[in-house]
Amino acid sequence: MARIAEINAMLAPPRAEPAAPPTTTTFGSALNQATGMPGAPAASPVGWNPAAGGGSAGQRMLAAAQAELGQAEQPPGSNDSPRIAEYRTATAGSGVGPWCAYFVSWAAKQAGAPVGEQGQGFGAVSAVMAWGERTGRALPAGSTPQAGDIIVWGGRHIGIVENVLPDGRIQTIEGNSSDQVSRRTYGPDGGGATGYVRLG
Repeated sequence: MARIAEINAMLAPPRAEPAAPPTTTTFGSALNQATGMPGAPAASPVGWNPAAGGGSAGQRMLAAAQAELGQAEQPPGSNDSPRIAEYRTATAGSGVGPWCAYFVSWAAKQAGAPVGEQGQGFGAVSAVMAWGERTGRALPAGSTPQAGDIIVWGGRHIGIVENVLPDGRIQTIEGNSSDQVSRRTYGPDGGGATGYVRLG
């Protein structure tokens, strides 16, 4: 009889353990767990208020850009990859080529604030700055940017301001920087930035 009871116990489905009580997890604690920094406070963009719809358009654009860090060209030097092709969808009439403005246009579209009068996005750096000037969003070189502003270097390159450090240095996230989405740090002049565009 004991052997039959033992066999029946082995054939019976396992007993479910009682569910653990639900825990409350904040975004900051989840981020800390994901990055392996328990107990460290999560950094939020300056002025970001989750209760007010996730922050400004610029802060939402920055969050979209941060999630793309490390996306790279495949193969290197090609100005292309499946993900970069996705960035191009945010611009009208885009094709394979330098993609820093495609990336900014894509991030702005993800934020619900597409660039361009009709939200068409731009593949040319100079077109983003010209749009900023036409719509009163442009800030001249020497201005102090804020997190979520678009940083422009003439007609050559464009990125998104991630942070302005206490000593004035400017941290950015840029598409097509070393063939990928990269984080960079510049001096207070933004590495010779010619201006900024503020989404709002």
